[in-house]
Amino acid sequence: MTTSTTQDTLVAPFTIAGRTLASRLIVGTGKYADFPTMQAALDASGASVVTVAVRRERLYNDKGQSLLDFIDLDRYTVLPNTAGCFNAEDAVRVARLGRDILEQLHNPGADWVKLEVLADKKTLLPDPVGTLEATRELVKDGFKVLCYTSDDPVMAVKIKEAGASSVMPAGSPIGSGQGVLNPNAIRIILELLKAGDESYPVIVDAGVGTASDVTIAMELGADGVLLNTGIAHAKDPVKMAHAMRHALEAGRLAYQSGRIPKKLYATASSPWTGVISYIPGE
Repeated sequence: MTTSTTQDTLVAPFTIAGRTLASRLIVGTGKYADFPTMQAALDASGASVVTVAVRRERLYNDKGQSLLDFIDLDRYTVLPNTAGCFNAEDAVRVARLGRDILEQLHNPGADWVKLEVLADKKTLLPDPVGTLEATRELVKDGFKVLCYTSDDPVMAVKIKEAGASSVMPAGSPIGSGQGVLNPNAIRIILELLKAGDESYPVIVDAGVGTASDVTIAMELGADGVLLNTGIAHAKDPVKMAHAMRHALEAGRLAYQSGRIPKKLYATASSPWTGVISYIPGE
């Protein structure tokens, strides 16, 4: 199935688990001041896929309004996530709840899950053991698992081997706004996961604070970026969503173009030969 948006871009679509997406930017739906602001930001981002935490207490606001009523289910593929789960058992249960909800809504994201199994509430770093356990269980259950993990290359390989449809290494801790703290780790992950399979999707997830962070992630060769707080908590979420959209396109095009090598000394843009010489007194 192909998901389309009104996005006009030079950046080619990409495919995850057999589904082609027009946009390489995946955005979250949490932390917004209100649902109308969220709607406008999602539209401005040009995203094809939006993530939703499917635990019931996160689907409704204090007015009893459902977040899903403010998402165009014909336009967006909803990616249920297991945010707030701290063990594999809870993550699997929440993933199945998300599938049940989206099957009833006939949304194509029903068999997808953004898997998060967190170690603790302070760092929100992933629990590697629980993450692997949940990945294997959900793959066995027919899910297409898009798996949040640390920037550890060894762990990234294990998650791919466990059957994940996409590995999603963190740029930095969730919601921290620190950007990509360890670009070399992301480079190694990309090299390892794409060896012999260039199309395998690697998406940088978490820690984005502003547009340049998205560009850096894409210039490293990531296939996409997933973010939430960087837009939702910006002073103007809609303008920031526009910025993130264009930053992703710029970073992808720059990666494909091939940057010039860095040099210690200057290199003149024009040749030194054939220049006009000035001789005093003439």
